[in-house]
Amino acid sequence: MNEHKGKIAGGIALLLAIFYFVAVYWSMEPARFNVIDTANAEAQARGEKVVVGYTTTTTLIKVAETLLNKPGGYLSNDVLPPSVLMDNMPAWEYGALEMVRDLALSMRKDFSRSQSQSTEHPSLKKAQPQFNIGSTEWMWPSAEGEYQQGIQYLYDYRAHIADQKDANSQFYARADNLRGWLKEAEKRLGSLSQRLSASVGQDRVNTDLAGDSAAHQATYAPISSEVKTSWWQIDDVFYESRGATWALLHFLKAVEHDFADVLEKKNARISLNQIVRELEATQETVWSPIILNGNGFGFVANHSLVMANYISRANAALIELSELLAQG
Repeated sequence: MNEHKGKIAGGIALLLAIFYFVAVYWSMEPARFNVIDTANAEAQARGEKVVVGYTTTTTLIKVAETLLNKPGGYLSNDVLPPSVLMDNMPAWEYGALEMVRDLALSMRKDFSRSQSQSTEHPSLKKAQPQFNIGSTEWMWPSAEGEYQQGIQYLYDYRAHIADQKDANSQFYARADNLRGWLKEAEKRLGSLSQRLSASVGQDRVNTDLAGDSAAHQATYAPISSEVKTSWWQIDDVFYESRGATWALLHFLKAVEHDFADVLEKKNARISLNQIVRELEATQETVWSPIILNGNGFGFVANHSLVMANYISRANAALIELSELLAQG
């Protein structure tokens, strides 16, 4: 009997060890890729021409495919161990997914349309909603099934704009189009920066109605409030930020290529390069086995504040870039 119990205990221990090493492998963040080389390779493999918008569309496809094809596949909606016990990689996936959603929406309503009265491209009209299904949905339809369908529609759109005989399918590299998407990225980065900074707790003054003496809001809000991210969610916010900045970093490099003439005319390329540099810093290797939450200048590091610093600086540069694009 004791021997039988020992075998069961040994089997459980072995299973847990396997789960642990699989979880560690699946938690490895995807490597960065060269957006221009990837677009050129895709065009050559498919016999397509690299036109304006081809690199941005290819990068959106590649980032979305990375969510589905990285080690372990898409983990956010898994209901079995070890992935159901993991939270860092699902948080990373959600951050990247939010950036995919923003760019897909901007491509549908701005990049592919000449004016406000122009019609939407049918492939993008179908692609964008596919990415809006809940990230944790796993049954009929599943999140990865819907995302894969959205990716296929993006492939269709890319093939259309690469076809020189299809004048109805376009990607318009204009300053106003680019600025619209950058404003969405600003909001994402601003929110992430606030949540990261709240890891140590902050007494924040309510500035919701600042700048407009006639402004009102639906319900009363206190003049100041204590904002603090739960210790249970600190690592989730950190890895969500890692995923979001990973995706945005690739999108900005693609935009730098497709909007090169616009950026040169506005003398804005240096501003974009500064944003890229700050975002690259967010992707440095995390050597600590856990995300530490020290208090400000205390003895223990605070990884959230370090990440918030890089994101805040990138966001400030994004605002500057947006203003440059708005100038004549």
